[in-house]
Amino acid sequence: MAATQDTVSPAEWQTRVDLAAAYRLFHLLGMTDLIYTHMSARVPGEEGHFLINPYGLMFHEVTAGNLVKVTQEGKLAPGAEGEANPAGFTIHSAIYMARPDVGCAIHLHTHAGMAVSAQEEGLLPITQHSLRWYNRMAYHAYEGIALDHAERERLAADLGNHHSMILRNHGLLTVGADVPEATVLMYYLEQSCRTQIAALSGGRPLVTPPAEVCEHTARQYQEAYPRAGVLEWAPLLRWIDAQPGGAGYDA
Repeated sequence: MAATQDTVSPAEWQTRVDLAAAYRLFHLLGMTDLIYTHMSARVPGEEGHFLINPYGLMFHEVTAGNLVKVTQEGKLAPGAEGEANPAGFTIHSAIYMARPDVGCAIHLHTHAGMAVSAQEEGLLPITQHSLRWYNRMAYHAYEGIALDHAERERLAADLGNHHSMILRNHGLLTVGADVPEATVLMYYLEQSCRTQIAALSGGRPLVTPPAEVCEHTARQYQEAYPRAGVLEWAPLLRWIDAQPGGAGYDA
């Protein structure tokens, strides 16, 4: 049976609502791949458990109540129903086992993200958005569809202590202390990839800021602003609720 506000802790329900809102956001933004990408969140107060979308649902069908609770060993939590995407389990369990600081992980196959993942240079430091990741982006080589649990160690090692990773020939990954942080990082990482593809398609030489300016800008993101999601999340929720087809994720 689906979870309800009365059957889980207040902290878990809030996490469920936030994660379902992230699914609705990326549906509204067109950042989906039918049923095949996934976002997850650690269950507050339940060590070794996380929430993920039910395998077989489109993003706009995901709600707070139908998110699937699984263990890091790949089993359904007691009382949970549904099935998690096997590749999704591999990727997300790897992160939660290796990074106790991570509360949410997002993996998407966007057009621009996949395009940049196939470019040898990776993400270029050519816009203010992309400079957030200057010398701060992880990369993971493509090994095929992530069904082999042995890949988890390599995924975790390549991510290291970064909050973002480009999966070569595959897509994008962001992690955060909570759903808002990982979500906003993914939004801006996708924007960085879109502008890179647009700039490269112009066929003209690109301007890259000096290395010291790139590093200065990256540090400004770290030190001069609240972490991603702190300021943006409440306005994003208002925007989602106001869109046709946006409401209903909190059921």
